[in-house]
Amino acid sequence: MPIAEANAPIEAPRGLAGVVVTETQLGDVRGLEGFYHYRQYSAVELATSRGFEDVWYLMFHGALPDADQLAAFKAETAALRPLPAVVRDALPALAHAGALAGPLAGLRTALSLFGATAGFRPLYDVDADQRRADALAACAAVPTLLTALHRLGRGQQPIEPRADLGHAANYLYMLTGEEPDPEQVRAIEAYLISTIDHGFNASTFTARVITSTGADLAACLVGAVGALSGPLHGGAPSRALDTLDAIGTPDRIDAWVRDSVLRGDRIMGFGHPVYRTEDPRSRMLRGIAEGFGGPLVDFAVQVEERVEALLAELKPGRELHINVEFYAGVVMELCGLPREMFTPTFCAARVVGWSANILEQAEDSKIIRPAARYVGPPPPQPVPAVAPR
Repeated sequence: MPIAEANAPIEAPRGLAGVVVTETQLGDVRGLEGFYHYRQYSAVELATSRGFEDVWYLMFHGALPDADQLAAFKAETAALRPLPAVVRDALPALAHAGALAGPLAGLRTALSLFGATAGFRPLYDVDADQRRADALAACAAVPTLLTALHRLGRGQQPIEPRADLGHAANYLYMLTGEEPDPEQVRAIEAYLISTIDHGFNASTFTARVITSTGADLAACLVGAVGALSGPLHGGAPSRALDTLDAIGTPDRIDAWVRDSVLRGDRIMGFGHPVYRTEDPRSRMLRGIAEGFGGPLVDFAVQVEERVEALLAELKPGRELHINVEFYAGVVMELCGLPREMFTPTFCAARVVGWSANILEQAEDSKIIRPAARYVGPPPPQPVPAVAPR
């Protein structure tokens, strides 16, 4: 093939929707079927039948652990939860600086400091074992960082992690300082597992792009956190719950939805860029919410049914169903998590998926370098002379 033809640009759809950019062994999202998987297993089945550390091990090692492997992995990761003194001492200033922006803003800086303190080197310069060690350290530290930043932002002291608790239970303990309720632990653990990975979403792709440059693991994760912080990505669980608050009562559903659609507003918690059926994560989380029961759950179910019916009427031909954020917000509210910690909780799980993608991408030395189509004024234009003073 001639060089000019080989290097000819290839037009891609906006947002790279549906464009396959690489191969992966980590999982896939099959939007037309309403199904997604981690490795060879249904992600929802893993969320309802396994613990967080099982799935973390699966994503890093390619197979579910046996009893001995799981015990060793739990001990290994639990030992990595405490923060280095340099990082811990810097957190009050980070929490104060990000008081309005929330824990994710502080996490970006804290992760950079953590990586520097831990001596993370460029992924290009280290072997697979060191990459895994760096990834484990970061994944174990993120929940500690997030809960400490949250508590400091509220004028409370951070809670030191406990090695005797599982990942989800320890997260809730560090958040509240209280022994977590087993039913709430299991609900949050199922949510965390269900959000570990989800195809080449914006934050995961960001992490892989940075990885392709050979940067250190902390740099890759900081970029992913930045992408996740956007309200069109990870910032929606609390906004979906805000929708329920805005509607208020069942008799207001129809009028509120019609007014929102006519204004062109997006109804948070509904619609997904990949799924054309109900989001399987929402189906699972609705079941968890219904297990708790109560007025909030009853109202959420009513809103779901009416909003989907009204969207089908007002936007015919569009498949708009609830997504993971709708019932995720309900479940986290029922488990006592403050709304400002909804997206950080998502991050505490997704960091494992990001890291698995980073480890996979690091095996490929090809830098990701797409092209853009220039649409500005035709060049070259003469450069204007500097006007005399």
